[in-house]
Amino acid sequence: MTATTPAADGRAPGTPGGPTGAAHYLGKPPSKAGDRTFLGLSTGAAWLILVILAGVAIFLIIKAAPAIAANWATSPQLNEPVANTPGFDSFWAYVGPLLFGTVWASFLALLFGAPVAIGIALFISHYAPRRIAGILGYLVDLLAAVPSVVFGLWGILVVRSFLGPLNDFLNEYLGWIPLFGGQVSAGGGTILAGAIVLAVMILPIVTSISREIFLQTPALHEEAALALGATKWEMIRLAVFPYARSGIISAILLGLGRALGETMAIAMIVSPKIIVSFRLLTDDNPGTIASNIANQFSGANDLQRDALIATGLLLFVVSFAVNFLARWIVSRTSVQSNGRAPRRARARREVTA
Repeated sequence: MTATTPAADGRAPGTPGGPTGAAHYLGKPPSKAGDRTFLGLSTGAAWLILVILAGVAIFLIIKAAPAIAANWATSPQLNEPVANTPGFDSFWAYVGPLLFGTVWASFLALLFGAPVAIGIALFISHYAPRRIAGILGYLVDLLAAVPSVVFGLWGILVVRSFLGPLNDFLNEYLGWIPLFGGQVSAGGGTILAGAIVLAVMILPIVTSISREIFLQTPALHEEAALALGATKWEMIRLAVFPYARSGIISAILLGLGRALGETMAIAMIVSPKIIVSFRLLTDDNPGTIASNIANQFSGANDLQRDALIATGLLLFVVSFAVNFLARWIVSRTSVQSNGRAPRRARARREVTA
């Protein structure tokens, strides 16, 4: 028999910890044709995403430059009454109210939709029986497949008429608050109706992500809280929410990104104007960038279309900023969570000593 010579560290060659195993795990990847093909395809796909993103950004910048640099007060094209660009001194005076309307409608949608979505996710993950939880999860995910046009029709035919008596009540008894003041819209095409429809539209993404995060909470944490005498709600508050904090924030910001880019539902429900207004119940509603592009693009001339594309560029930048903010918040929350555990461990050791 041939004796096997042990390695310098005492482990035999070929074992996972030995020389051959180390070379296999830490050395160069296998040089098989399939591995090289897969590596090339995955790398190419990653670079393709960056190329497409850069191409979209370059296209928007090139097309937006003439409208941004134009003299809006004297430009004949920009003052043609075929779109809503006449009457503005500069591009920023035109896009400012639209940006405000976009952020305002999205904020209202998050205000209405995020708590409901988190509550649904919590019910599905920790309260509902397994069979009911599966059905509810499927139904919520099914909302993501509903087209925006269908949501818009639902908003026109159902939400508007449903909110009519509520609008009158809020205006009559709470009209002294600026949000509910002014002349109530007769047709119901208010920013409040649009925000409620947007809130329903962001439910699937916020609910699904929050639900998956809640389900990933370590069972040991939950069982330890219950073993110490915590109630179900106290266990969720002390064990589930701290663990899922960064995931909830990510879900909310992804919902915000969904609301920022919504076009057809807002264009169909809201009666927009290029104004800055916080009132929820009137026909004087601030328009959004996406719905303004959809409403004005077909009848606009070339320079007016460039102006609309320039507003799209600003929406592109805002969406990027939201995503980067989400990444920063998640990374900061993760670092803080990882830093608290060693400090707590050191404090326990010091108390024990």
